[in-house]
Amino acid sequence: MLTLPSNTTRALARSISYVENEVPGFEELLSGLQTNDKVKVIGITGPPGAGKSTLVDSLIHVIVKEGKKVGVLCVDPSSPFNFGALLGDRIRMSEWYDHPNVYIRSLATRGSLGGLHPRIIEITELMKAADFDYVIVETVGVGQSEVEIVGLADITVVVVVPEAGDEVQTMKAGLMEIADIFVVNKADRPGADLFVKNLRLMLAPVFSTHQYEIPIVKTVASQKEGVDKLYEKILEFFSHPVHQSKKSWLLTERAWFLIQQYRMKDLSKEQLKQAVEAALKEEQFNLYRFVQRWI
Repeated sequence: MLTLPSNTTRALARSISYVENEVPGFEELLSGLQTNDKVKVIGITGPPGAGKSTLVDSLIHVIVKEGKKVGVLCVDPSSPFNFGALLGDRIRMSEWYDHPNVYIRSLATRGSLGGLHPRIIEITELMKAADFDYVIVETVGVGQSEVEIVGLADITVVVVVPEAGDEVQTMKAGLMEIADIFVVNKADRPGADLFVKNLRLMLAPVFSTHQYEIPIVKTVASQKEGVDKLYEKILEFFSHPVHQSKKSWLLTERAWFLIQQYRMKDLSKEQLKQAVEAALKEEQFNLYRFVQRWI
């Protein structure tokens, strides 16, 4: 079984590029990876402008202070020209670029709708094989549809801000229910306490369906305030029985996603479009009869 050397960032970077670009042989690389359940994946998600990147930067401070190693995957919007990440790791968290206990990689969504890279599961497994203590995955801010992270991360942290009061009122249940921890960032702004109170009221029905009460942590990430408390709550979750009970469900979600990818591998949208155009020339086009040909 293959274990990536944690002290060789070049080997890790190259391996991620192989998987990201689907270089022939990347599947054999993944099949040879050694399972490492000791590495915990922390998902950071939430609406645009919530301060996710600043929070991740502050969380790195806390983790490194504890003598731990952390790998970070920042999923950015794609360039419409070359499908690369619009924001780079050097710009986002330049303080950590040369730190021996931190590795940061920017990935592009490449059109994926759930705020993640289409190969995020495989790349996360590569990061885990590099023997970090934690892997942080920060999703691009796409708002309410950003629920795919829950199938990837061992813990999901949803970041919101006090100004999102009206936004939270209309927030889909999906984003509300995926949170293992809620962070109210920029909590030094007016109305933060009232917002936390209202958020607790909104979460009351969700609490009744969970095996534990979801914490709400106030932070001012730009000042690194409250981030120690967040890290404490993350550690509490990992020691809670609910974390272990999620393992089979998380693996099921990842397996389902990967099988979907491989089942659809030989079908392109362009190929489907050409078939639709040909079918439209028929006298009566029926979508369901058309789809049956492809099943």
